[in-house]
Amino acid sequence: MKINKASLLLLASFLLSSFTIFKDKHDLNIVFIGDSITYGAGLPDRNTQAPPAICASYLRTEGRFGNVDFSNQGHSGYTTLDWLPGTPAFVKAEAAAKAFTNQNAQLIFSIKIGTNDSAMKGTHGAPVALADYRTNLKVIIDQLLKDFPGCKVIIQHPIWYSPNTYNGSMYLQEGLTRLESYIPAIDDLVKTYKETNPKQVFVGDTKAFNYFKKNAETDLQHENGHQGVFYLHPNPKGAVVLGEYWGKAIAKVMR
Repeated sequence: MKINKASLLLLASFLLSSFTIFKDKHDLNIVFIGDSITYGAGLPDRNTQAPPAICASYLRTEGRFGNVDFSNQGHSGYTTLDWLPGTPAFVKAEAAAKAFTNQNAQLIFSIKIGTNDSAMKGTHGAPVALADYRTNLKVIIDQLLKDFPGCKVIIQHPIWYSPNTYNGSMYLQEGLTRLESYIPAIDDLVKTYKETNPKQVFVGDTKAFNYFKKNAETDLQHENGHQGVFYLHPNPKGAVVLGEYWGKAIAKVMR
C-alpha cells in the first residue's frame, strides 16, 4: 500500500504528540497539612486508609501522572494557630517537603484546616474568629509560597460534623455554624492570590461537606460523646470518598 506524504506527516505528528503527552506526565510530591481527619483518626490502618493515602493512590491510577509521593502531616486537635510558621508542625511539614527523593516533582501542599478552629472550646485558640481564621490561613500560605516558590497550594473545604459533636472539645451547633462561615472565607482568600501568585493557590474539594452531611451514618464513625453518638471522623468507606474527592481536586488543578 502506497502512503502519500500527507499521511506520513499526519502519522509523525500523532506520534510526536503522543510522545509529548507521555513525556510530560507530572511527578507529584504532596504534603498534606491538616487535623485528625487528615491524620486518619479511628481508622484500622491509617497508613493505608487515611484520606492522604487514598488521594495518592487515586492520582497514581488516574493515568495522567508519573510518580506520586506524599507525606501525611495531619495532627489531631490542631488549629490554624498550631500551623503558623515557626510552630513544630509547620517546621515538620516543610522538612517533609524537602525530604522527598525527587525534588524535580511538582510540590503541592494540600491543606484542610478549620474543624478544630470552629470548636466552642477545648482546642488551641478556640473559638477562632472568622477574621483570625482567614488571617492565619493567609500567613501559612504566604510562608509556604516564600519558602517553596514553585509550589502549588490547594485549600480543601472542611467537612461537615454533627451538631452534637462533643468529645474532649466542645463543637455543637455553634461550632458547625462557625465552620460553615469559614468556607466562603477560604474561597475569597484564594481569589486574592490570582494577581499576586497566579496559578499557585487554588480551592480544592468543595463537595465533601454536603456529601458527609447526607451520608453521616454510613460514612462517618459513630463516636460516643457528652451529648450522645456524634459524627466527625470518616470511617474506612468515608475515607475513600474523601481521599478521592481530594484526588479529583488536585487532578483538576494540575489539568
